[in-house]
Formats: sequence, structure tokens, C-alpha cells
Amino acid sequence: MNCELNINLLTDAEVSQLKEILASAQHIVICCHKSPDGDAVGSTLAWADFLKVEGDSPPSITVILPDAAPDFLHWMPGFNTLVMRYDKKPEEVKQKFAEADLVCCLDFNTSSRTDDMQEVLDACQAPKLLIDHHLKPDIKTVMSISRPEMSSTSEMVFDLIWQLGGYEQMSLACAQCLYAGMMTDTGAFTYNSNRPEIFYVVSLLLAKGVDKDRIYNRVFHNFSMSCLRLRAYVIYRKMRVVRELHAAYFSITKEEMERFRFQKGDAEGLVNEPLKMKGLKLSISLREDTERPNLVLVSLRSSCGFHCEKMAREFFNGGGHEDAAGGKLHCSVEEAEQITLRAIMAYQQQLGR
Repeated sequence: MNCELNINLLTDAEVSQLKEILASAQHIVICCHKSPDGDAVGSTLAWADFLKVEGDSPPSITVILPDAAPDFLHWMPGFNTLVMRYDKKPEEVKQKFAEADLVCCLDFNTSSRTDDMQEVLDACQAPKLLIDHHLKPDIKTVMSISRPEMSSTSEMVFDLIWQLGGYEQMSLACAQCLYAGMMTDTGAFTYNSNRPEIFYVVSLLLAKGVDKDRIYNRVFHNFSMSCLRLRAYVIYRKMRVVRELHAAYFSITKEEMERFRFQKGDAEGLVNEPLKMKGLKLSISLREDTERPNLVLVSLRSSCGFHCEKMAREFFNGGGHEDAAGGKLHCSVEEAEQITLRAIMAYQQQLGR
């Protein structure tokens, strides 16, 4: 049996190209998608940590998030010193993009995923480098590193640092961010994580001193009382199960979020809970946007041989990975529920087996 694992993403020529791109930049912006999750925050902060010590003349680096990240990610090293939010400081962010001579686009495949920041990103004339694991990237770049088969963008960033010769100098802070990103984007390695290379990377991060149990507790054992009550309420009162089609869905309204003092991140991972039911193949979460009317945010998760990505594209204006996708609907919650039922019925042959 051949146990040799290859974690190189690029050819030698591509490595040389990436080195040239990075060496020529002195003002770097690193950005990610709206509603940044653990992988988005972890990969951007880790890439920033690596770049700030690269070369003889390290560049100035700003990590830009379109909007708020959940509180349970604020512990990540560099979050309080490197991060700037577009929704809080739009003019300063525009200036950073105007000054940039390189923009690194991490964990998103199309500029529309930056939402309100899209116009600023699209107008930026600086060369763009894409590092992402979502399907069908369409951003114009000087180099696009797209690997949909990878568990996370954080895994990709580790592999790039490794191939660029940066592992020996990798800081504990960088390793912590990468581990957190990989852990959150795989549900603590419960899905999208069958490739043995993933656990080889994890072992190399642990060798840097990462305390995986502490990171797990910081991310997954960090709920407020009201958050826990909201989650219990949703499962008890709001979850609807289409038993014969092995599917479930639930909705959360603005009024319900106000009632339970909703904070960003309180619904993180909630869409996975119905999949704990024996034989369930599909779970869909519908959450009313708290700021914009007639906007419903959709998350889909699938299991047991059914894949939800195609459904996300066809019914929810979205996409993603085979078993973890998302989208949005411009309608009321009630209309979104009807669309969800139509989507489930459209796939009844695959779901009902």
C-alpha cells in the first residue's frame, strides 16, 4: 500500500509565478465573503500572518471583512489588529483598495459574495490573486488557485505556505487560524474530510503546538443562554419534517430573533442538527435577514448519498459544495417555505429512495 501523501497544490512554474506576484506587492489587501465564517476568517488571518514575515521588505497588510464575524471567532490571533470591516468603515476600506497593489480574494468564487462591498472590489484595479475551494470561480485574476475538492480554503493556505517553504517559520498564531478554519468548514471533521491529506495537515499543525481541544471549546462551546434557547425553540417548534422524502426544513423570522436576542453566529451550524435524525438526507434553514426586507438567507446540508448543491443553484440562487451549500431568496419567509417545499418535491425521486 502506498502511503505517500502529496500536499503540493502547484507546479514548479506556478510556484515561481506566485512568488513573483507576492514579491512585487507592498500594499496587500486580503478579503473574504460576506458573513465570514471560521474558514474565511481563519484563512485570511493565516495568510496575512505568513505574508507579513515574507521577504526582506514585508508588505503592509489589511484584512477586510464585508461585515461582522461571529463573536466566537474574535479570539483568533490578528483579529483585533489586522481586520477592518467595510460596513463600519466604508471610506477607509475604499482607500485601502485604492492603495493596494495586490488583492488576495480568499474563500469566495465570485465578487457578488462580498455583497455590499462588490462594487468596491470590482472597481479595484490592483492585480487579484484567488485562493478558494468553491465551484466555478469567475473573478478576473493574475492567478487563480481553485480547488473545489479541498476541505477548506484554510487547508489550501497551509499547502501553499508549505510549498513556498514557510512551514518551518510558521507561527503558532498562523497554525491556530488554519486549524480553526479547517475544523469549522468540516463540522469538526465530520463531513467533506475523507481525504487522508487533511489529517496529515492537521498533524503538522499540531506539531506547531496547536491545542485542538481549546480551539474546539472556543468555537463550539461558546453559546449564550438565549442562543441555546433559540436553537431549542427552532428544533422543537419550527422544524418541519417531510418523512417520506427524508428531508427537513425550518425558518427563523426577525421577530423570533428579537425575542431570543439574536447575535451574529447564534444560528451557526443549526442547519446540521436535523441531519442527526436517522436516515435524513436533506436539511434546509431559512433565516430572515434582520436589516433588509424580503430577503431570506438559505443554508442547505445533505447526507446519505444525496447532494444539495444542484438544488441550491436551481431553487435558491446559490451554490457551494456537494453537501454544504447556500443561497438567498428575495421574498417573504412564508413564500420561502413554499419554494423550499417545491424544491424538495422536485427531488422526490432521489430523496425518497
